[in-house]
Amino acid sequence: MADTLVPTPSQTSGPLWGFALMFEDSQNAVDADSPGALRLEGRVFDGNGPLAYPDCLLEVWQGEQFARSRTDEEGRFRLVVCKPEALATPDGAVLAPHLNVSVFARGLLKQAQTRLYFPDEEEANASDPVLELVPEEDRNTLIAREENGVLRFDIHLQGDQETVFFDF
Repeated sequence: MADTLVPTPSQTSGPLWGFALMFEDSQNAVDADSPGALRLEGRVFDGNGPLAYPDCLLEVWQGEQFARSRTDEEGRFRLVVCKPEALATPDGAVLAPHLNVSVFARGLLKQAQTRLYFPDEEEANASDPVLELVPEEDRNTLIAREENGVLRFDIHLQGDQETVFFDF
């Protein structure tokens, strides 16, 4: 009997976050008028263009900060965050300021994990031990860009511009 059993797939993510996981001001890790507050905007893309459904969920966190945002019908998300401090690892290395990012979307068996690094931290980014593990030609997929006072971070789940994801 045991040799006739076959594994079954995990359930894919969603769609409960549209009503069950959101909370008031969930998109704000800090108040928009707080000192150092940054607007973070972007889009989530699949291999064929922007995800065209409103139930992709992003979570960003670091230290005391945590924010959660859904994407709209065009794959757009909006968050308010502060740049966190650099962190030291147990061996004394210094991690550049970054935010951890989880992407939950239909079709994913578990969330995709990545990081967002800040564009004004070139020196810290260049010596970050995690970013150094990423091939140099792909590091730009983890670094946000500044556009008219807004931090822009697009996430590509697959395709030519695929964002680097980490297996934790």
